[in-house]
Order: sequence, then C-alpha cells, then structure tokens
Amino acid sequence: MRQLGAALLVLLLAGCSLGPEKPDPVQTKLTELDGRVARIERVVSNQSLLDMAQKLDAAQADLRTLRGRVEELEHTNEALRKQQRDLYADLDKRISGASAPGGDGSGGVPGGAAPSGGNEQAAYNQAFDALKSSNYPAAISGFKSFLTAYPGSSIADNAQYWLGEAYYVTRDYDQAATAFRTVGEKWPNSRKSSDALLKLGYTQYEQKKYADARTTLNDVVRRFPDSDAAKLATERLRRIPTSVER
Repeated sequence: MRQLGAALLVLLLAGCSLGPEKPDPVQTKLTELDGRVARIERVVSNQSLLDMAQKLDAAQADLRTLRGRVEELEHTNEALRKQQRDLYADLDKRISGASAPGGDGSGGVPGGAAPSGGNEQAAYNQAFDALKSSNYPAAISGFKSFLTAYPGSSIADNAQYWLGEAYYVTRDYDQAATAFRTVGEKWPNSRKSSDALLKLGYTQYEQKKYADARTTLNDVVRRFPDSDAAKLATERLRRIPTSVER
C-alpha cells in the first residue's frame, strides 16, 4: 500500500508539472504598456506631421500673399514714378516757356506791365531761379516772401501761380489748390488765370475729388475755349473715372 501511495503521489506531482504555466502578470502588464506607448508614439508622430503640413500650407499662403503685395507695390511705385516724371516734365515745359522772350518768368513781365523795382524784381528772380533748379522749398519760401513784401506788384499774379506749381510738384495738393484758386480770385484777368484754373483741376484730380475736378476742367474749356489750357483740360477730363466720381 505504501508503494502504491508513493506511486500515486509521483504521478500527481508529474501531472502538476506537465500542466500549462500561468502567465506572469507583471510581464503581461509591461507588454500592454509597451503597446500603449507604441500607439501613442504613432499618434503623436502623425499629429506632428499634420501640424507641419498645416504650417507649411499657411507659410506658402503667406508667401503668395506677400508676392502679390510686392507686385502691387511695384506697380504702384512705377505709376507714382511716371506721375512724378509727368509733373516735372509739365513744370519744366512751363518754366522753359516762361523764361523765353515774352514769357512770364524772370525774363519779362506779363501783360506789358512796367518792370518792377530792382529789389522787387530781384526777389522774384531769386524765387524763380530756385524753382528752375528744383529747389522747391526755397522757391516756396521765396514766392511767399515776395507776395508778403510786394502784394501789389505787377507780377504778383505770376508769383502766386508759381507758388502753386511749387506746391503741386511736391504733392502738397491742399496748398497747391489754395494757391491756384487765389490767382483766379485776386487776378481774374491775369494771363495766368487759365493755367491756374487748369492746375486747380489737376490738383483736384490728384486729390481724387473727381466731381470738383470735372467742374473745374469744364470751366476751363468754357471760359478759355481756344487756349492750350482748354486742350489739356479736355484730355484730363477723359481720364476721370466716372465709376468712382464723387
């Protein structure tokens, strides 16, 4: 019996050793954690790539916007340069004409008026010379001083007109408009009145006061139909954008 019991015990122990081993719970938990970490890393990696792609798209959109802005600025700058060239060309033409014999610059006095006094003429010439040499601040100061010192001068209307031109070419349109308007108000019969009225219309055009510019330029054509000013006024009238006129 003892031998039988011992044999049974040996078989029982052998059966226990041959049965399936239970998994290690610690190892199981580590395996689960490794899987979770791997999944999180994949999600983070994918999200980072998505963020990078979105940032790249935004940067490319900004770049396209900047390029468009640069092109717009280049176009605007070229238009401004052309406008400035036109302004200087127009002023140079007028100054050249004024300096010719019989013109109304420093070489003569308009309307056959008697020459001004020595100091008076010298003050006018100094301002006009500054204008011809493109020293516009000095020209503006000179003509203003002349008009203050010699308000009744026979060439005060000229000084007032060229003061307006100096303001106009430096794009000080408010002061230019005032100066050109003063010519017509104080010297309605001056030889410069048609040019002053024309340049008032030009000034209003540059200020984008298109309705006022149209009225002024039409007034030039009506009052001075056979003048060069009327031809220039007609040309400028064609350039007024009626769709935004105000």
